[in-house]
Amino acid sequence: MKVTYKPLPEKVQQGYGISRWGSAKEINQSLKELTDKNIYSIPEDKYKEICSTYYDEKCAGSKEITAEAKKFIPGGVQHNLAFNKPFPMCMVKAEGAYLTDIDGNQYIDFLQAGGPTILGSNYPDVQEEAIKLIKECGPVTGLFHEAELLIAKEINKHMPNVEMFRMLGSGTESVMAAIRIARCQTKNKRIIKIGGAYHGWSDQMVYGLKVPGTRQFLESHGIPNNIFSVIDEVRPNDLNMLEDYLKYNKRMRGGTAAVIVEPVGPESGTRPVDFDYNQKALELAHKYGALFIFDEVVTGFRVGLGGAQGFFNVKPDLTIFGKIVAGGYPAAGGVGGKKEYVSLLAAGVAGGAKKAYCGGTLAANPLSAMAGYVAIKKIAETNACVKAGAAGDKLTDGLVRLIEKHNLPYVAYNQGSIVHLECTGAMSYDFSSKSLLTLLKVLKKQDMIMVRKVAMEHMGAAYMANGIVTLAGSRLYTSMADTDDVIEDALNRFDTVFGMVEERTEAMDKQVAKYKMNKYNGVNDKKYKKAEKKLAKAEAAEAKANK
Repeated sequence: MKVTYKPLPEKVQQGYGISRWGSAKEINQSLKELTDKNIYSIPEDKYKEICSTYYDEKCAGSKEITAEAKKFIPGGVQHNLAFNKPFPMCMVKAEGAYLTDIDGNQYIDFLQAGGPTILGSNYPDVQEEAIKLIKECGPVTGLFHEAELLIAKEINKHMPNVEMFRMLGSGTESVMAAIRIARCQTKNKRIIKIGGAYHGWSDQMVYGLKVPGTRQFLESHGIPNNIFSVIDEVRPNDLNMLEDYLKYNKRMRGGTAAVIVEPVGPESGTRPVDFDYNQKALELAHKYGALFIFDEVVTGFRVGLGGAQGFFNVKPDLTIFGKIVAGGYPAAGGVGGKKEYVSLLAAGVAGGAKKAYCGGTLAANPLSAMAGYVAIKKIAETNACVKAGAAGDKLTDGLVRLIEKHNLPYVAYNQGSIVHLECTGAMSYDFSSKSLLTLLKVLKKQDMIMVRKVAMEHMGAAYMANGIVTLAGSRLYTSMADTDDVIEDALNRFDTVFGMVEERTEAMDKQVAKYKMNKYNGVNDKKYKKAEKKLAKAEAAEAKANK
């Protein structure tokens, strides 16, 4: 893999955690090459050995409690990020750079709860203020608390473009509110999102999720198709396709209400964009009468106190907040932006004025608002964004060296403290197109994607067995707690895992058949037998070819 970075020392001096910007073209080309190659992963026999010697022997407590949990909780866990192979791990402590499970095993924590703890988990100063508030006030009143004003003013201090801020319960709710504002303001219905981007799980946003071009055909089960009649999906980092849709919508469909983006690229920068992409996308949105929405759930107070909008020097109309905005505590969400737009969310009983309705019993509760306020203050005092970003650079550079050492086709790159390690290319496909005929490619590749996804999960299991927790085996968030010693320790562990990796030379149709047999075994006998026949057919063809 080859990734050229442009150094950005002036951004670090300004307090931002991204010291360099990688070439989107080179990264995306490397990802395409990864999906074109055989899978390099933990071999099946080694995976079974890991399950036996580590998970079964050293994680018995997690295995027992999560097995019982399956009787009462769908899948045995309440959070998507907790679906680990071979079974979910039960954690009892998160502190600084580490997690500890119920059996006493300690892990280097690069999940960081999905990104909200840039100070490190359970940061003492934030914890102290949270406990103080609970004792003096209680976690929730249902009425106004000073912390709501404190956090709104603190956000405006660092992001002047966020003239007003309304705190909500999650990033998902905040996206819903922002879209509602855009439709009220512009009187248009259509929303353009970038393929593969994640903007929460509301009906209208579960479209083109994870893999660009998949529209409603990958994850959108249980959602009526007519919901998507006003949603468009465009190729990541493709301004021409964005303008084509904006132009067509204005000419033929009444116009676009908003363009919504993740500023470092879809899926937290998994599909990176050019440095000037956001400014040009904003200009296009405004050219065709649409609002421009920055989803800063991940980047807000992680890229820097000024968020991605400060880093890129872009002034979005609306900004989505989540994660760090509540300092690692629950009910993390909010919408901010220009007064003329955000004022449409004014709380209270409906009157005659136009209003974008939203609510939430625990939204802006005193505990979450105070924790967020104190966390932002501490991020400023400690220079946490720069420190976490430097740790991300060191981790990424070390991973690149290990990839070269072990002669693997993996791709590692970062946007400061957001680190990507793509090993199997499970989510690296791109089917973006204006034509529905592309969906035939999606259907054809779907099983192959799932085979690669399972291989990715096996990598994640190997990382955890060696004391490293990642996000789905492919993303790692660094925090201020990740010292040089922590990063060096982590790289030694990655070195061990990479040393186990082997190339899968078996034909993909055989791998797909085996995946389906495993999937349907004991669940759907008809589909199991169908997969079994396909495996036999593939093996017969292979034997004939080898004669």
